Amino acid sequence: MKLYLMSLGAGLLVGIVYSLLNVRSPAPPVIALVGLLGILVGEQIVPFAKTLWGKEPAVISWISQIKPHMFGHLPKGEGRSNVAAAHQVQTKSDS
Repeated sequence: MKLYLMSLGAGLLVGIVYSLLNVRSPAPPVIALVGLLGILVGEQIVPFAKTLWGKEPAVISWISQIKPHMFGHLPKGEGRSNVAAAHQVQTKSDS
């Protein structure tokens, strides 16, 4: 989660600098995000093609190369029961 917050912070900082310099971002956000998605997917075409060319199962490429690169380590949230228990403990201590 820390990595996501740092990324958001860096983006906000760049946005502030753009605003102070009176510069518009190079592309509308949706177009920029679609372009980034294209780059991300495009990077995986060659490794995936090599896997298929080597007659390995496609799932090997998915598990070892594509999934970790495209999705990274997603943050693990607390279960609902943990959040509810923590809230109850905080409520009792506030009383």
